[in-house]
Amino acid sequence: MQAEPRATFLAVHSVTLSFGGIHALQDVSLEVSPGEIVSLIGPNGAGKTSLVNCISGFYHPQRGRIVFQGDDVTRWPPHRIATLGVGRAFQNVELFGRLSVLENLTLGRHRHLGYSLLQALGYYGRAQRDEVTARRRVEDVIDFMELEPYRHQPVASLPYGVQKRVEMARALALEPRLLLLDEPMAGMTVEEKEDMARFILDANAEWGISVLLIEHDLAVVMDLSQRVFVLNFGRLIAAGSAAEVAADAHVVEAYLGEEAVAP
Repeated sequence: MQAEPRATFLAVHSVTLSFGGIHALQDVSLEVSPGEIVSLIGPNGAGKTSLVNCISGFYHPQRGRIVFQGDDVTRWPPHRIATLGVGRAFQNVELFGRLSVLENLTLGRHRHLGYSLLQALGYYGRAQRDEVTARRRVEDVIDFMELEPYRHQPVASLPYGVQKRVEMARALALEPRLLLLDEPMAGMTVEEKEDMARFILDANAEWGISVLLIEHDLAVVMDLSQRVFVLNFGRLIAAGSAAEVAADAHVVEAYLGEEAVAP
């Protein structure tokens, strides 16, 4: 019996991105299915963040298409892509340092706030309903990410590992269908990485959020991912299950050099 074809949730078709004479991405294609955790790996400078920037609308490729849930979003700006349910946590912490954890997460609700200035001033109708819903979601995320002890503290005063959790929490406050995580465990201790891995797995299992993860810790990638895509010098050099990619000679060469695959 043939396996049923995998449903496509996010599809990147032959994307090419250049900056002057530098080719950041060259004819890259990948897909993410509903409810899937997919990892994007490769050496430094391979083009991983450039691809995520294209998916989230920060960059627009010269060639190729990006389709999310049937919409061609290749030329859409970031805020419009966010309205479809694409949340992102950045490689470097991009939070408002003087604001509290609670305030940062509340800002993550921006795509759901559609009331008018008059409604906001009078705090009635949609303004009241949206605010109640926002508070409920933010509280759920604070509890989910175990941030209760830090809720009223300015983000800048928190340890780096906690700030990374707040970064992911703000993306979750958006109620994303797809979560883009750019090295969410960079700079963390072993214990902090274990906690973050658990949060990613739980967000996927409990909330049904699809995840596209960039991560350098290959042990984490192998544990979390249903599928892995590998970039090197802007080109896709391997794709498959974690076990298949780990055994691929091109991947070993990209990470360890030619001598690693010499007979």
